[in-house]
Amino acid sequence: MKSSITISGIGMTVQGRLPDGPADLAAEAALEALRDADVQPSQVGMVIVGNALGGVLSDQASVRGQSWLHPLGLGTAPIVNVENGCAGGASALHLACLAVEAGVSPVLVVGVEKMWTGDRAATLSGIEGCLVAGQREQLRAELGNDSGSVFMGLNAVWAERQLAERETTAVHFAAAAAKSRRHGAANPLAQHRSVVTAQEVLDSAAVAGPLTRLMCSSFTDGAAAVVLQRAPMAGAPRIVASVLASGDGSSEYHVRIGEAADEAWKEASVGPHDVDIVELHDATSAEELYALEALGFYELGAAGPATLAGETSIGGRGLVVNPSGGLVSRGHPIGATGVCQVVEIAQQLRGDARGRQVEGARLGATVNTGGIISRDVACVGVHILASGF
Repeated sequence: MKSSITISGIGMTVQGRLPDGPADLAAEAALEALRDADVQPSQVGMVIVGNALGGVLSDQASVRGQSWLHPLGLGTAPIVNVENGCAGGASALHLACLAVEAGVSPVLVVGVEKMWTGDRAATLSGIEGCLVAGQREQLRAELGNDSGSVFMGLNAVWAERQLAERETTAVHFAAAAAKSRRHGAANPLAQHRSVVTAQEVLDSAAVAGPLTRLMCSSFTDGAAAVVLQRAPMAGAPRIVASVLASGDGSSEYHVRIGEAADEAWKEASVGPHDVDIVELHDATSAEELYALEALGFYELGAAGPATLAGETSIGGRGLVVNPSGGLVSRGHPIGATGVCQVVEIAQQLRGDARGRQVEGARLGATVNTGGIISRDVACVGVHILASGF
């Protein structure tokens, strides 16, 4: 494995429709992570902040991290802001890994998003900033749907592809959604904590194509933070691979994320079948199944039956998928999601994910994607974490 980076502290706010603004959310997560790491704000060597919509929805563009975190007492530590769509969290983490390997330590990574403002149209418009400007009009025409979301329209196309080409069924999608809700119900920070049945998922309101409301992620407010350090620490999880890649429009979304995962497996000297737990980018439950196959965890068409059989659930006999509840249940505060994923895996590897602990978990992975460029992924980040010494 590559030289590893220690996750010495983690913090996360509750996720959901919250009264707090991005400054309060970011500060809460950051201070929790610093306390967990036993690091004073004045000791931080660098801060990297992931956020997507602050400039659109919260009247704070450009110097977001400086604006939201300056009361913490960080002194003159450099604060770098990352705006990279739904992959902003993974992008911030990747840059932090590079900084730590270059000798900067400790590095504080904060992901934060405020999506609930009372103006649904503004939030949807902000999210569409994750599409190439010159391609938006054509995509809206091709993928228009009653939800008003181009991204849900694209996810519906992918879902229909699975139904047509892989013998995947809507029941498999519903099983993935019901599993996510079971996991989310055990997570005190999750946005959606009510258990639902697969039939309730199927009977919920239609969103786009075969996708129903309970198969889809929601607007989410929330923040998460981690502290990264160079020195090994007993019991602290380690990042053993960090890969960030951007598509250029020459490939397809799922092919591209599979290539990024292959690079991460090589960097960590492991394979997908070595992984105990994964937090992946399930913007919809159908996408969860598609991604599991694209990333090499399952053969084509096999993720749905495995999910229906309970293999991907906590306590199942296979890879545990999204023990936090994932985007569908924990929530999707878009610029923070990649950090939320790492916080969950770190908790699991420390053995303190009470109520949803995956017993014996030693190796975890996170996959965070953002944006579309000519049906290719605009950015994908893959991180592999190992349990502490």
